[in-house]
This record gives sequence, structure tokens and C-alpha cells, in this order.
Amino acid sequence: MSAITIQSKVNPGPGAPPPGRPELLSPAGDWECARAAVENGADAIYFGLEKFNARMRANNFTVADLPRLMEYLHRRGVRGYVTFNTLVFENELADAADYLRAIITAGVDAAIVQDAGICRLIRALSPDFPIHASTQMTVTSPAGVEFARALGCQLVVLARECTLKEIAAIQSAQAAAGRKWRWRCSSTGRCAWRIPASV
Repeated sequence: MSAITIQSKVNPGPGAPPPGRPELLSPAGDWECARAAVENGADAIYFGLEKFNARMRANNFTVADLPRLMEYLHRRGVRGYVTFNTLVFENELADAADYLRAIITAGVDAAIVQDAGICRLIRALSPDFPIHASTQMTVTSPAGVEFARALGCQLVVLARECTLKEIAAIQSAQAAAGRKWRWRCSSTGRCAWRIPASV
């Protein structure tokens, strides 16, 4: 998986890897998985809540777990990202806003978002809460990265379908614009790692 960090004044959070070093990101659907990821060197974990995540049928944390989970992670220098990676319909917006307020208040390090409208809702709730464009946003070009930037995203996880050649072209366009490139490593299901040999 590859990600582009878009220039931002937002603090990357405790324990952020130095530039040029991949971020080791681990899925964690429950306390056992979170502890295993932390104990085995993850820089960050990502997890869903009861609603608004693509794995709602899997084990997930609850909104009530957030303060304790984030305190546990931050005490160990690990970041926690909430997946908010489903499309949200108009009749769900009030509930989505409540979830987002709880996420922001609990000190979550970023929301991984699919829906462009949710990016705008986050910006309305908080001018500086970090937003990561999910791979489900299917960004496959420099124009897509610019679209995500305009939505307030600090990091874009490129679409899984991108080839190494396409990733290199996006990386080149971002470098020409003075933007930073960051590799995020994750192995989830059929999602492949995309790390250049020189890293």
C-alpha cells in the first residue's frame, strides 16, 4: 500500500516515523489484536467502530472504547486511526457527526475516510483534525491527490489497483509540487505491499 503525505501544519502524532521510513500499520479489531500490534512494533493501528466502516461485521471497537484505547496507544508511542470508510447517506449524517465528534474528542490520530462529504463534515467540526483518504476513495492520479488535498486530507492512500509505474508518476508529480511522499505498509486481506527496493 502506498500513501502520499500532503503538506500540512497538522502534527503527525506521537511516534511518527522519520521521513523516508515506512510506517508499519496494523489492523486491530479488538484489544487482543491492538496489544499484539503494539508489542510487535507497529507504528500505528487502524480499526473500525460499530458503524461507518467497511468491516462492520468483523470485531470492532466501540465509541466507548476510544478514550481508553487512545490512552493505551499514545502511552506506547503508537498512533490510532479510525476507519470511516463507507459512503454515508443524508439520513445518516447526524449519526456520523456524533461519531466524528467522539473520534475527535478521544484524541484519535486520524480518520481514514472514503466519502468526500465526510471530509467536508470533519473540516466543519475541526479545522485541523487529520484526514487520510482511504484506498476506497480510489485515488489513481495526481489530479485525484489534488482533489483529496482540496477536501482537507493530509494523507492519501492510493487505490490498490495502481501499478508501480502509476505510483511513480504520482510520486513524481507530488515531488514537483513540493509535497512529501510517505510509504505506509500494511498487509490486509488481498491488499499487497508496495515498497520500492531502495527503502
